[in-house]
Amino acid sequence: MTFRCSEAVLLIGFNRPELLAEVIERIRVVAPPRVYLAVDGPRPDRQGEVDKVRACQELASSIDWNCEVFTLFREQNLGCGRGVSGAITWFFEREERGIILEDDILPAPDFFPYVEAMLDAHATDPQVACVTGTNFIPPADQSDSTTPRLTRVPLVWGWATWRRVWNEYDFDIAGWREGWDASAMKYAMGGTRPAKLLWSANFDLMARHAIDTWDLQFVYACMRRNHLTVAPPVNLVANVGFHADATHTRRRPRYLRETETFTLSDSCPQAELDERADRWLMRQVYEASYPGLVRLATRYVKRMVKRKS
Repeated sequence: MTFRCSEAVLLIGFNRPELLAEVIERIRVVAPPRVYLAVDGPRPDRQGEVDKVRACQELASSIDWNCEVFTLFREQNLGCGRGVSGAITWFFEREERGIILEDDILPAPDFFPYVEAMLDAHATDPQVACVTGTNFIPPADQSDSTTPRLTRVPLVWGWATWRRVWNEYDFDIAGWREGWDASAMKYAMGGTRPAKLLWSANFDLMARHAIDTWDLQFVYACMRRNHLTVAPPVNLVANVGFHADATHTRRRPRYLRETETFTLSDSCPQAELDERADRWLMRQVYEASYPGLVRLATRYVKRMVKRKS
């Protein structure tokens, strides 16, 4: 029997109509009842971008199954930070909960039933902030590789959340340290000194708006409140946006996993925080170790020097 998604879906695009079209085709298979399409405006100094943005906007007409379609087409470019976070706010002004996909995220078939089931299971759970379809952790490094787990980091390559959670989001996190006990901060950030140093540096960058992004502020909102994310034991999304002209994801990381199938069993146990998997995530993905921090600092300095030269 073909699965039909009952959740609203927010699809965020910009200047890559070929990728956006592919994501729409994946969504078409599950035919959600409401689709929100948000497209940021073109940058005036980028040749040909007006046409690419227009092509993305025109893809709204390809969402032609029996559903409601809502559009948010920006006339001016807001950038990755304000553009994406503003689109999510627009979405949750109209929906209590829903699925969020960017134009370079291809969901596997089992992504939609898994996310919908987890949204139902944790709808009133104050500890859970969101559901992700992303899993980087090899089976051997998970405590249980057959069932969903909880993690400290909200991975937003194919995810879903509730209005109650997004209402806690603030793009401006100036003064983020105020009133946060040092030991509680360390635990929320992964429990190790390198992890605390890493996330503190990231949040300091966001407080200064040194990087144009939105997701680190969401990580902060979750960690500050000890909120956790439900993650699948296998990977259910593919990020196909690794290109030289991408905003952030230019090189394909070695830790990415291929998508797999996953079906929730009726006797699936309650998801729990997997400290073992989180330790692997912090070390291997975020480089939250002393050697990793040196590598991150070196790369950051090189980027700054290159920008100034």
